Formats: sequence, C-alpha cells, structure tokens
Amino acid sequence: MTTIGFVRHGVTQWNKEGRAQGNSDIPLDTEGLKQARLLAEQLEIGDWDIVYSSDLLRAKQTAEILNDKLGTQLQLDSRLRERGCGLVEGMTEEERVQQWGPKWRELDMQFETQDSIIARGMAFIDEISDKHKHQNVLIVSHGTFIKMLLNRLLPDSNMDESLKNTSLTSMSRDDSGWACDMYNWTEHLLKSDLFN
Repeated sequence: MTTIGFVRHGVTQWNKEGRAQGNSDIPLDTEGLKQARLLAEQLEIGDWDIVYSSDLLRAKQTAEILNDKLGTQLQLDSRLRERGCGLVEGMTEEERVQQWGPKWRELDMQFETQDSIIARGMAFIDEISDKHKHQNVLIVSHGTFIKMLLNRLLPDSNMDESLKNTSLTSMSRDDSGWACDMYNWTEHLLKSDLFN
C-alpha cells in the first residue's frame, strides 16, 4: 500500500489580507512558522519516507520545518505550485472590484486552467506512485492545487471544505484504487502555545 499525505503550507500575511497568492513567492509569517512547527511535532510520530514540496517559499519553508523533524529527504518540484492567478495575483477582492467592477469573474483574468493544473498534478502523482510503491510520501503544496487533485483522485468523495493552513489530508492506494484516510486534519493547531 502507498500512502500520500498532502499538507497545505502555513499561513502568510497575504492569506490574512485575502490576496490571491498564486505563483507569487510569499514567505510564511510568524504564525505560519508556528503552525508548521506544531504540525512537525505531530508528524514526528508518523512513518514518512520522503517529503516533496512546491518550490514556492511558503511551501518550501513549511516542508523544511517538517523535514527537519522527520529526518527524511526533501525534494522540490515546480509541478506542485499553486494555480497561477493571472491578472488578479496579489490583489484583494476589493481591489479587483475597484479595477474591473463587481462582475470581474466573468472576464478573462488569465488564470491557469483546471486542465493545466490536473495535467501537471497527475503527472507528478503517477510518477511518485511508481517510484515510491509501498512507501509513505508527504507532499507540501497549496490549497487550490491540493483540492483539485483530491477531487480528481476521488471524484465521489464530496470534499468541499476549504483546506486550512498546515492541514493534513492522507490518502492510501491499493489494488482497488485511492481511499481518503484523513481530511483537513488540524488538531495540532488546537495547542494553546500557537497564540502565545
């Protein structure tokens, strides 16, 4: 059996401001770093063989913190990047409305297409599924990217809840296909020292 764990990166200042991050290289803020450390303490008890991460800074920082605790190999892969947000990248909803009006979503904002995201994401999943058979692989990436992949891998799963920062979603694959073992798990964030 192969297990894949998907981790959404820790929170950034742009997350808090509601800015579309896309492929902008935004670092974790202080809270995001704490979130990653708390998750690392929980993951340390698990059995992860390798960590892959998006090469964007917010995911890379999260992965480095996790990998330091796990003591495994870390590999960066640009196929794990967030969806490109085109013309709205770096903008809040209010700024988009000011720029293009309330119906801005009906305009061509040059977002990366869903087909493009699924193509690069599935190419990566197929590759690591073959390369790491019967291993536990941790992937640090981004909310929209992970959600689109999950819905492709498990089309009848009804996973509509937005992924929280540093959430863990775990899937396993056997001869019958993929199954979701854990979705959007964030118990590590309940630790009170996050807010001290």
